[in-house]
Amino acid sequence: MMAERKSPERLIDRLPAVRGRYTEAADLSRVTWFKVGGPAEVMFRPVDQDDLVSFLAAKPADVPVTVLGVGSNLLVRDGGIDGVVIRLGRGFTEITTEGTTVTAGAAALDLNVAIAARAAGIAGLEFLSGIPGLIGGALRMNAGAYGREMTDVTVAATALDASGALHKLSHADLGFTYRHAGVPADWIFTGATLRGEPGSADAIQARMDEIQAARAETQPLRTPTGGSTFKNPEGHKAWQLIDAAGCRGLRMGGAQVSELHCNFLINVGGATAADIEALGEDVRRRVFAHSGVTLDWEIKRIGKPLPGLHTVGGAA
Repeated sequence: MMAERKSPERLIDRLPAVRGRYTEAADLSRVTWFKVGGPAEVMFRPVDQDDLVSFLAAKPADVPVTVLGVGSNLLVRDGGIDGVVIRLGRGFTEITTEGTTVTAGAAALDLNVAIAARAAGIAGLEFLSGIPGLIGGALRMNAGAYGREMTDVTVAATALDASGALHKLSHADLGFTYRHAGVPADWIFTGATLRGEPGSADAIQARMDEIQAARAETQPLRTPTGGSTFKNPEGHKAWQLIDAAGCRGLRMGGAQVSELHCNFLINVGGATAADIEALGEDVRRRVFAHSGVTLDWEIKRIGKPLPGLHTVGGAA
């Protein structure tokens, strides 16, 4: 009599009980701005910080964890992400103000933080209205735009380490550098304290209007994209290097270098993550050949390629 074959153990069956929600094979292409990417093996949406602490403390040590915000400055590869993808929800979106200080949860939208600051007469945070993401992601990459960065306004932050222990971090602890925070990669930001200066709501709104107008004029906001693709090398603007190398409008499969702002890659329809990443690498090669400058990715690329998937066609 033949022995029965045991079905492989599902990851979800190994995970601890939580108050939040687990979802198997969650489609990440629905939550990333590029509208591409494979599935999360399991997605976890914790109810609040206590729920997240319990999960981290009890999960098997061999299970990898990835935190996903709104999927703006992100490229998820076509093979998806193994382990657990955590998406912080309502329990991490609270925003409060006191004097010239704003305290925000890691899942608070950058725009909503700017709006709350305006309502409280706190100037200096208007730049957040031009960053399409969450406060947790802004901390992780020292996000910046329109002359300011997170390092300019962040007083303190809180984060959970891989075992669920809470850490209160000062500005110095955060180790901000250009588009980077020096906090361990497996720590999960849960909130931040930001400081501005007194200002009038009208003047703050006027600055936010300027930022929105500039974005609409210079960025492909109506097309699936991941935002600024490459960091600005010291002494250079990435878009100028890309333009000078003849890459404006360059296309690979369904991915294209935006003709409006050539430091943006866009999905013009039917692109795979492999198309977008290959196009980005081709841009890097062309820029280096033309100027001798190496472009570094600003967009975070995560997950695994899909075996056998190649880009459609070649560069045009």
